[in-house]
Amino acid sequence: MDLYDKVMDLAKRRGYLWSSFEIYGGIAGFVDYGPLGCLLKNNIINKFRERFIVKEGFYEIESPTVTPYEVLKASGHVDNFTDPIVECKNCLENFRADHIIEEQVDIDTESLSLKELEEVIKKYNIRCPKCGGEFGEVKKFNLMFVTSIGPGKGRRGFLRPETAQGIFIQFKRLAQFFRNKLPFGVVQIGKSYRNEISPRQGVIRLREFTQAEIEYFVHPEKKEHEKFDEVKDLILPLLPAEHQLEGKGIIKMSLGEAVDKGIIRHQTIAYFMAQTMKFLEEIGIDREKIRFRQHLPNEMAHYAIDCWDAEIYTERFGWIECVGIADRTDYDLKSHMAHSGEDLSVFVEGEEREVEDYEIELNYKVVGKIFKKDTKVIESYLKNLGVSDKEKLVKELNEKGEVEICIGDKSFKLTNEHLKIEKVKRVIKGEKVVPHVIEPSFGIDRIFYCLLEHSYREEEDRAYLDLKPEIAPIKAYVFPLVNREGMPELAKRIRDMLRENKIIAEYDDSGAIGRRYMRADEIGVPFCITVDGQTLKDNTVTVRDRNTREQERVKIEELVDYLRSKISSL
Repeated sequence: MDLYDKVMDLAKRRGYLWSSFEIYGGIAGFVDYGPLGCLLKNNIINKFRERFIVKEGFYEIESPTVTPYEVLKASGHVDNFTDPIVECKNCLENFRADHIIEEQVDIDTESLSLKELEEVIKKYNIRCPKCGGEFGEVKKFNLMFVTSIGPGKGRRGFLRPETAQGIFIQFKRLAQFFRNKLPFGVVQIGKSYRNEISPRQGVIRLREFTQAEIEYFVHPEKKEHEKFDEVKDLILPLLPAEHQLEGKGIIKMSLGEAVDKGIIRHQTIAYFMAQTMKFLEEIGIDREKIRFRQHLPNEMAHYAIDCWDAEIYTERFGWIECVGIADRTDYDLKSHMAHSGEDLSVFVEGEEREVEDYEIELNYKVVGKIFKKDTKVIESYLKNLGVSDKEKLVKELNEKGEVEICIGDKSFKLTNEHLKIEKVKRVIKGEKVVPHVIEPSFGIDRIFYCLLEHSYREEEDRAYLDLKPEIAPIKAYVFPLVNREGMPELAKRIRDMLRENKIIAEYDDSGAIGRRYMRADEIGVPFCITVDGQTLKDNTVTVRDRNTREQERVKIEELVDYLRSKISSL
């Protein structure tokens, strides 16, 4: 039994993770969090909130998980959120083409086209792992779950593939909430959905999963971070894209040096890399099993110009992406501006200055007949152009006699006949900008599994979870040494006292005391409290430490403060 099997066996037996729909045979890509799993997962999320909402001053919102087609068309997910799929001609089972190849041949499939993937399958005679059948054509498969909103055919929608779009859609209101002052950060924590083709990695690859995403909006030309000096000396294990392409390994370098050398694009990405490292260490991830890998140019998401993944090492799956820190530029806001017609820019105050500008209006007598219902969309597009964008439009119009504008998935050619243009001078005290967004995105389920694996310990006579007391789902077990002389009643009163003081404790009187200790250790309970004969004489109990097994006598009236100090300090 390898480490993954041992961890998952413990997780199932002790109420951390269960297979979903188990009595009906289960469905790959779905998992239930049991009683202890829910507590542990919430503790991880609470540490995330503590670091990024309380300490960083960000605010959290919550938006629907069902998303209209128009939103995800604008974001690019309808066209770009795909994986290569291949079907067995014999058993009709579907597989991810790139995964099938990498499992059988030592080839990097990241940059291969659909046709090239198909050629590799044929060249190496790669067969269906289920029945040995021949594979058909490699195609694109959109990973979003389709749904309808309302009765009948309804309005087309999807289960959201990420939480980020809910933040972008509400940008105008969020900017007002933050008084239009850049930078500002917004968090969303919740379920996302991806209809994975053939998930075979347990909790590592789910079809329904929890994300904690931050959208940090910045001035497009000001990506320095005001608190970068606090983290610039932090040394992180980095795997830049250049090193991957040249076959080189990890380098350990301070964030300040990495930014100065251009390895990390700017301070804000580096700052969030530091905060990510601190968060992962805080919850108990092994520092020696964390690295930051830069995306190669051919694997960059359609919205990003740079991305670093915090990867965590696991015994079975190797390095897995758990956090992505991307510079999404203004892709999302500009795309939603183009599709919705809403102005998603921010006016940034500055020194008073005189600028040359253009007033551009449509010649409605002409364009109404030509563009019809698209006229309002074009009007909104022109209205939302910044000074520099207007200059480019007018210059191109003067040089070529026409200009082509793209709005969503449509393009329109405009000539001098369509437009009324007047050059004016304005006195302004700032400028309108469409902010760029830096996005740290945390995969909570993957982090959850990695924490269990990194916490798993084996000794000759026991296996236990070395969970930090602050993160452990149950903080204390309370035992009566024997089930007589009033010990059970006193032990239950102690359990209730701890719970009344917000320390989750559990009572156990089943079996020998040694077996109860082992049970608590396996669950990851940091402290076991035993009521014994001496307790009845002097009102003290023994407190046993899970890791060292050392015991200390503590007065019952001091027990709450004792445990609180241990939980917060370890």
